[in-house]
Amino acid sequence: MATLATPEMDVAHDAFPINGTDYVELYVGNAKQASHYYRTAFGYQLIAYRGPETGVRDRASYLLQQGKIRLVLTTPLGSDSLIAAHVLKHGDGVRDYALWVDDAREAYATALARGAIAVHEPVVHSDADGEVIIAAIATYGDTIHSLVERTNYRGLFLPGFRAITPRYQPADVGLKYVDHCVGNVELGQMNRWVQYYADVMGFRNLITFDDEDISTEYSSLMSKVMANGNDKIKFPINEPASGKKKSQIEEYLDFYGGPGAQHLALATDNIIATVTALRDRGVEFLTAPTSYYRELQDRVGVIDEPLARLEELGILVDRDPDGYLLQIFTKPVEDRPTLFFEIIQRKGAKSFGKGNFKALFEAIEAEQALRGNL
Repeated sequence: MATLATPEMDVAHDAFPINGTDYVELYVGNAKQASHYYRTAFGYQLIAYRGPETGVRDRASYLLQQGKIRLVLTTPLGSDSLIAAHVLKHGDGVRDYALWVDDAREAYATALARGAIAVHEPVVHSDADGEVIIAAIATYGDTIHSLVERTNYRGLFLPGFRAITPRYQPADVGLKYVDHCVGNVELGQMNRWVQYYADVMGFRNLITFDDEDISTEYSSLMSKVMANGNDKIKFPINEPASGKKKSQIEEYLDFYGGPGAQHLALATDNIIATVTALRDRGVEFLTAPTSYYRELQDRVGVIDEPLARLEELGILVDRDPDGYLLQIFTKPVEDRPTLFFEIIQRKGAKSFGKGNFKALFEAIEAEQALRGNL
């Protein structure tokens, strides 16, 4: 059954300080078109670009921002690069969940001394606005964590990016920051990566869910949530568990070509307004059965939001000892059933919606069945 560890708010056990998420970079097949989609559908602003026009010959990158979320969409300009190989294997997906640190050299050296898998040593990137130092370590699959030090940089984002102000800049939808990033790994590999985050970064296991917590008649999964000392970085890690039919994790692994980031949870202060705007812009969400809302009031008690509106939008609610949360999940945002997004609003709750797992899992299975993958 699920176990929730007591939060430890000091950071003394962290291997190195992490100030928060710096950016999330997706490798995609067509960054120009993807940037249009994320602006139109999700309300991001396009604020900077890097590519041939800025002196970069092998890729094009578009920097999108909303609140504290920085999303970098990068596409290869040829077929013989790491980026092209990543896109060929995985489709569009998260390559880099970058972490903002005070000292990239020290963080990298500490990580390696504690058993990290090296990607590249610290590199200094500079321009007229100063310098940014970036190192990188690996995690599950082809996913990496860049360690970004920007203490001596006054520019917009990173050297090599040029600020742009396109005419088309849709209004935002109220997204504030990345709440957490969920990874899917193969059967038997969850504890390996849980230990990796504990050993390399000093993360702690905040919550554990077993296959009794996250299951339906047909499939199940297990999950452990790893968090740093200040809880600004939270990485749930999922693996499949045995069941009668193929689980959502197995479907993801099949179509992504291995482990990777399953979804990003994006926080909002007003989930009703955010989801309404997203739905009006064409974002498709998973839907819960009607019976879910008949039982909701008895399960979660009094909440501020009107139940009828939550049901209309398909928003889920769960409560823990610290408060409650509201959440909803998009359908996969690409043709491959891989990456999707969660929209979450926390009203005191520190957990991840255990009471919604069954409804969510059944909704995902319904989509799997339509795809012929259940």
